[in-house]
Amino acid sequence: MAETRTLRVTGRRPVADGVVALTLADPAGARLPDWTPGAHLDLVLPGGLVRQYSLCGDRWDPYTYRIAVLREPGGRGGSAYVHDVLEVGETVGLGGPRNNFPLVPARRYLFVAGGIGITPLLPMIHQADLLGADWRLLYGGRSEASLAFRDDLAGYGDRVLIRPQDRYGLLDLPAFVAGHAPGTRVYCCGPAPLLAAAERACAGLPPHTLRTERFVAAGDGTAARGTAFEVELARTGKVLTVPAHSSVLDVVTAAGAEVLSSCRQGVCGTCEATVLAGEPEHRDSVLDDAERAAATCMFVCVSRSRTDRLVLDL
Repeated sequence: MAETRTLRVTGRRPVADGVVALTLADPAGARLPDWTPGAHLDLVLPGGLVRQYSLCGDRWDPYTYRIAVLREPGGRGGSAYVHDVLEVGETVGLGGPRNNFPLVPARRYLFVAGGIGITPLLPMIHQADLLGADWRLLYGGRSEASLAFRDDLAGYGDRVLIRPQDRYGLLDLPAFVAGHAPGTRVYCCGPAPLLAAAERACAGLPPHTLRTERFVAAGDGTAARGTAFEVELARTGKVLTVPAHSSVLDVVTAAGAEVLSSCRQGVCGTCEATVLAGEPEHRDSVLDDAERAAATCMFVCVSRSRTDRLVLDL
């Protein structure tokens, strides 16, 4: 099980229409785990709700974390709880931080954010600026009032292009990435249509130029294994059967294995398990091709098995 700890809400403020920023700290004032740009944490709320949020504060501040939460009317209750119930002084559980969206060294960066997708990019921009790298940000959303942290970005001048849809239409991604210098990396976070547009705009660029973080699983159109298979829990020796229409996560947690989970769509990386034997069938949107080929880990909320048995370090 991923390690969890308790943090206290020490501050909250609205940063855009429907977006509230929370500041979190250890109740005893202890130092918090270090993190890197692109990292997220799992907020463990009362009732067992676990939700993933990107860290968007100052990574050099060892005593506080900052996250931002978008109210999602069609969500599963996590954002509503944060907006309507959670107050300064209350405590929440924390899992992580972990990073599935790391900033890799580059001479030039192009950042593309859609709405709340700005959150993982804020510390990346700060880091790129500290390193003296050339960078630009294209930031869009429904309206200017819906774009969070505009004040944080104001000091960067014309490196930041704010393009709300009600004034400019959809983001012109082909123009933004055109004429890029060799060695440029493109980082994009936002809703699925934006990520699809970014993939089209970067289709002719060198491999690995574009890095994305998803809120929902991409899916590849192929069917997962349609038959049952076995999962052995190495720490206890239990052997469990995973039926065709059940997830590994549901089966192993029902058997008593403690696995922290959040998205249940294969996008957050919270439920990662080490694979000791067998070949997983990856159904996530986190691992790259090399990591999938290595077959040393899997995300048990969505991934299944290509072999009759998997042995997991659980």
